[in-house]
Amino acid sequence: MRSGNGAAALAHSRHAIELLFGPPAQRQFAVRYWDGTREEPATDAAFTLVLQRPSALRDMLLPPTELSIVEAYLTGAVDVEGDFGAAVTMGDAINSRLRAPATLVSLVRDVVALPKDGNGRTAIHELRAEHLVEPAGSVHDPSRDQAAIRYHYDVGNEFYRLWLDRGMVYSCAYFEQPTFTLDEAQDAKLDLVCRKLRLHPGDRFLDVGCGWGALVIHAARHYGVQAVGITLSTQQVELARDRIAAAGLGDQCHVEIRDYRGVPALGPFDKVASVGMVEHVGVAKLPGYFAAIHGALRPGGLFLNHGIVSVDAAHEHTVRDKLEGHLWRRGSFIEQYVFPDGRLGPFSAIIEAAERAGFETRDVESLREHYVLTLREWVRRLERRERDAVALAGERTYRVWRLYMTAAAHQFETGHLNVLQTLLAKPRDGDSMLPMTRRDIYGS
Repeated sequence: MRSGNGAAALAHSRHAIELLFGPPAQRQFAVRYWDGTREEPATDAAFTLVLQRPSALRDMLLPPTELSIVEAYLTGAVDVEGDFGAAVTMGDAINSRLRAPATLVSLVRDVVALPKDGNGRTAIHELRAEHLVEPAGSVHDPSRDQAAIRYHYDVGNEFYRLWLDRGMVYSCAYFEQPTFTLDEAQDAKLDLVCRKLRLHPGDRFLDVGCGWGALVIHAARHYGVQAVGITLSTQQVELARDRIAAAGLGDQCHVEIRDYRGVPALGPFDKVASVGMVEHVGVAKLPGYFAAIHGALRPGGLFLNHGIVSVDAAHEHTVRDKLEGHLWRRGSFIEQYVFPDGRLGPFSAIIEAAERAGFETRDVESLREHYVLTLREWVRRLERRERDAVALAGERTYRVWRLYMTAAAHQFETGHLNVLQTLLAKPRDGDSMLPMTRRDIYGS
């Protein structure tokens, strides 16, 4: 038999869930409470929301922000069984319901009536301490960028190897054929970048943010270029160098730790690529980013910039929108646990900064739908290797990456994010050195 306090906590929790998601029969998911009580929808449940203890909703909804919801999952106060992709939309549903003042007031009454759990708050403090990038200067100063990059990429090469393709390409794949495996789609993406840049034997090629070396290896092996890669991650450099040596390409490839601001000293280059790196630059620093790469290119050179942009950032926002975003702490999960200082800007900021630096825009292609497929495949592979991932990086880090990539897939699918390949030229006396059509890239 439940104690009086236990019965009261259950009643408040059930009422809070109903306020947020409607009666059980109208939901698309089931709920299981800490004492085994279940609520089932009228149709098959896409997933089960599990409240692990009486204080779970207090942890999740006080304060009512994106970060509170996320941290309740990361610390295990709440869990999800079943379709995790369907579950990530709960945050949007909660945010929508809380816009009604009456709902918010009633919800707060229920949530504050739930028992406090000191262990839950301790777990959140420990979580934040584990995922803390110590300030190292102003936002996007070189030292601070290096700390942020190493936080994200130095989780461990073996962790990434669990769920990336054989080439360890950590950017959007190109599913040229619907039957492609992830390995095939990433090979196709690498080749697409090389074709767009019209790489030729003997070209001097720079990869800004080279990761574990897949693109420089592909370009050297298949296009005969002299390739240089840069990154700020020590673990990436070590593995990239090992892979270059194993491929027998040491006379054609070189990778090093270097900030993008130092690339002019490495030039001149005939061609440059930056794949999945511009997201770390920051909108305010885009002019310097494009100026640095422009300075590293020979006249007549080409630059392919591949990066994620925020479609929402291009929209006009009302004062209410801005206030709601501030109170909801929108983007705080990514800032705290995934990409420190990594807020995305609109595509217009990319083009403006590139052209102000002297580039001419020659081609733009969206790979948005390809990123949905890529992210879902990454999540499937990560979930299949959950035990290994937890052993390598810990339960909380596994949950961070599972949530981050699942939520990102949803953002790309719904059009809030886009990923764009932009081909830029540094004309020589007005000549872009490009053919009149794309036929050489895609065929007739």
